[in-house]
Amino acid sequence: MAVSRNSESSPGSRAPLGLLGFLAALSAAAIAFFYAQGSLLYSGDATAHLNIARSILDTRTPGGRQFGTVWLPLPHLLMLPFAHSDWLWQTGLAGAIPSGICFVVAGLLVFLAARRAFSSGEAGVAACLLLALNPNLLYLQSIAMSEAVFLAALAALLYFTVRFRERQGFGWAIAAGVAACAGSLARYEGWFLIPFAALYFLVAAKRRRWLTALVFAAIAGLGPLAWLAHNWWYSGNFLDFYNGPYSAQAIYQLALDRGLARYPGDHEWAKAWLYFRTAVQLCAGWPLVWLGVAGAVAALLKKVFWPLALLALPPVFYICSMYSSGTPIFVPQLWPFSYYNTRYGLAALPLLALAAGALVAVAPVRFRRLAALLVVLAGISGWIAFPRQEGWICWKESQVNSVARRAWTRQTADFLRAEYRTGDGALFFFGDLSGVFQQAGIPLRETLHQGNEPLWWAAVARPDLFMWEKWAVAVAGDPVSVAMGRARKSGPRYDCVKTITVQGAPAIEIYRRVR
Repeated sequence: MAVSRNSESSPGSRAPLGLLGFLAALSAAAIAFFYAQGSLLYSGDATAHLNIARSILDTRTPGGRQFGTVWLPLPHLLMLPFAHSDWLWQTGLAGAIPSGICFVVAGLLVFLAARRAFSSGEAGVAACLLLALNPNLLYLQSIAMSEAVFLAALAALLYFTVRFRERQGFGWAIAAGVAACAGSLARYEGWFLIPFAALYFLVAAKRRRWLTALVFAAIAGLGPLAWLAHNWWYSGNFLDFYNGPYSAQAIYQLALDRGLARYPGDHEWAKAWLYFRTAVQLCAGWPLVWLGVAGAVAALLKKVFWPLALLALPPVFYICSMYSSGTPIFVPQLWPFSYYNTRYGLAALPLLALAAGALVAVAPVRFRRLAALLVVLAGISGWIAFPRQEGWICWKESQVNSVARRAWTRQTADFLRAEYRTGDGALFFFGDLSGVFQQAGIPLRETLHQGNEPLWWAAVARPDLFMWEKWAVAVAGDPVSVAMGRARKSGPRYDCVKTITVQGAPAIEIYRRVR
């Protein structure tokens, strides 16, 4: 995997600054497009991520508890400086800025890694552009989600491991450990990468093999260990993220208890593969899928094994997760013919983009610029031929699944904006309702929610003694709604002054305390 003189002197070797500018402009243009369209807060998860970041400081009980125990903390930490601004928080730009920066970093590192792996600057440019010009990724890097953060960590791990194989420098192993640690604090597939990357160092190191692998593993493992400790400290359960009351497993079990059907792929490998493969096709497009398959063969012929193996691990993680019933994917072409977690198909995008770059690397040197142009145009031909936004599955999922939520959020926020006065205080169950206070511009420190323990538990258990907020906002049947029923028996008195009903969603109840 040594870099040839030709690759260092090729135009691709002068590309980093140009690519950096292009990626930054592309990211900014995508953010501006989705901001102008008003879709930065379509995704319920993006809104929740943003409000978690805001609540770390803007809350009655600031601190580590606000991170929760399910979603990993790094994306929220990166959003934190921006979420402190009221305007950036309310518009969703507080999540777009760090996500966009990570997108730029990821694209540049994919270029650098592919250039090294294939000894071709043109191959690196092609891999970078096939990744960056994907409209689904451009949408996710424009909103407060964790995908771009993990992508940057994955690309850094790829680059540092490729450099280690070339240079055998201990510093590259340390840098790879830091990248893997960052990835493990962004998404759980980052945990899955660590043992495989440690094995890579054990095999690739030509001296001090065990020491190199152990140092990498020790640094990378700090992320999972820190999260296990966080879970134990705040919940008393090291695995609260996995089997706690707000975990995906617990949510799935509740659905089963209500008589809902099992997730597609639950302990069925064939269905798990079918749904994941369909999501990949929808996220990446058939042209890039076929280019990636052909490119993988070309990469193997060039004896480029590790980059393909590393980038194949996230897709393997999702298929295994679907099989074990932890991660469902719903796509409109397959039962139940709806949208859910379609973005998980993007886990294969880095693999497909890098593999397609190998097709450029096998072309004769004098034709590589042309080959890169043709490969990129072929890879994005589906998006060019059908440029309709309706075909961007990740955006479409956010748009379709948020219609009812956006309607009741707007109506509830409009009511509170007119009636709420600074210092009134409001009780609510943190989740989708956090978007109401975000949109109404009510500071979260004036609210009481389940992140404010023990005040929260005292208020909902004994409203007669500990509930002092003037307002309460509830989804019918949630803990606040139940607490209002308890208050009707023992006080204080709250009148339901507004009920908001939207088709396809439970009623929203707004209560005001009667003095």
